[in-house]
Amino acid sequence: MTAPVVTRFAPSPTGFLHIGGGRTALFNWLYARGRGGKFLLRIEDTDRERSTPEATAAILKGLTWLGLDWDGDVVSQFERKDRHAEVAHQMLARDTAYKCFSTPEEIAAFRSEAEAKGASYAVFQSPWRDADPASHPDAPYAIRMKAPRSGTSEIRDEVQGIVTIKNETLDDMIVLRSDGTPTYMLAVVVDDHDMGVTHVIRGDDHLNNAARQQMVYDAMGWAVPVWAHIPLIHGPDGKKLSKRHGATGVEEYQAMGYPAAGMRNYLTRLGWAHGDAEIFTSAEAMQMFDLKGIGRAPARLDFKKLENTCGHHMAMTDDAALLHELQAFLIAAGKPALTAAQHDRLSRGLYCVKDRAKTFPELLEKAQFALTERPVVADEAAAKALDAVSRGILKSLTPRLQNASWTKDALETILNDAAAENGIGFGKLAAPLRAALAGRAATPSVFDMMLVIGRDETIARLTDAGA
Repeated sequence: MTAPVVTRFAPSPTGFLHIGGGRTALFNWLYARGRGGKFLLRIEDTDRERSTPEATAAILKGLTWLGLDWDGDVVSQFERKDRHAEVAHQMLARDTAYKCFSTPEEIAAFRSEAEAKGASYAVFQSPWRDADPASHPDAPYAIRMKAPRSGTSEIRDEVQGIVTIKNETLDDMIVLRSDGTPTYMLAVVVDDHDMGVTHVIRGDDHLNNAARQQMVYDAMGWAVPVWAHIPLIHGPDGKKLSKRHGATGVEEYQAMGYPAAGMRNYLTRLGWAHGDAEIFTSAEAMQMFDLKGIGRAPARLDFKKLENTCGHHMAMTDDAALLHELQAFLIAAGKPALTAAQHDRLSRGLYCVKDRAKTFPELLEKAQFALTERPVVADEAAAKALDAVSRGILKSLTPRLQNASWTKDALETILNDAAAENGIGFGKLAAPLRAALAGRAATPSVFDMMLVIGRDETIARLTDAGA
């Protein structure tokens, strides 16, 4: 029986959740969820000076907005430091590690001597690797791994292929410092092993770490997980993504008004492909996602494509769910919440605006007719349609609407008759109607607007405009 898939996301809480980290978490989530496995979350907070509770909260908030749920409790790496130290001592007992009493000054002197001889980098050869324990001084010591000294090591990576490392370039890395604190390289492996992680899917900036971490697995006789190192995300210009390209934090994208489902879809396709599939739900992505579809080249962030993808998802999303996410956007963007009346009208009017918007700000702009309160103030473009003749026509309409059947067919008949009686095409009548009902020159259909805001509000707005 095949062991269940277990993936993890392990960010350091030193800042916001980067968009690249969000995609890494997404890939892990999709891979596990699509195979009935577990997706775990570990906060790598061993750097006590830089790790903050605020950063941890921001990471959790970003993952939650993206819709990436994790299994079990969030694991703190720092709280497991005693377990890490325990494993370092087990390695001593297995003779796969040794006590090193070399001082920082001695190591620095070794480096300086190597540089003086022209070496760009020299692997420190500790004199304590094969020393007789009887010669050990009564002094603080670090625990170092016994790295292989000759031959090569292989990293079998599902994305990068087989990566070969010359063992002569691997140092006897420290796994436990002389003050008793574990190093990152040890902590990561121990945590992944204890959490049952079967697949390590992470950025390819960690590829060099894999060779050293694999030594820890081998030293403890533990099964090595499946490695999958994914390329980083670059900006549209092909350079490493940074602030100059725009938003880099996941929460910024929420505040800019991108829907989470569209963001998930776009990030899934950013560096991964499955045939011609472009627009898909998360459930479909779970079924399709695999490691073989991940490309080796860095992916480029394309804001136009992101907006296009988000537009599809806004149109696909259930009205109630879209309205709920819109309210979360307003909070994230620091904008006023909807009033009860706005909420009611917008819930009735989403059907005629959501397939024309790519972001929530666009949605709000197109739904202005449902959100504005009387008196409706026309913008400059719309106000041009409200001349004296148009105002007179709008004023004459109100009696006809008082007892009309409030259906699209009935409204079409009334408005078309009014246009014909005044010797104008319907388009000439639609412009002042848009100005009166929405204060905009570009709006949804006038019939949709009238149906959404209702008879009383429609007549009141027309009366105001015709005065």
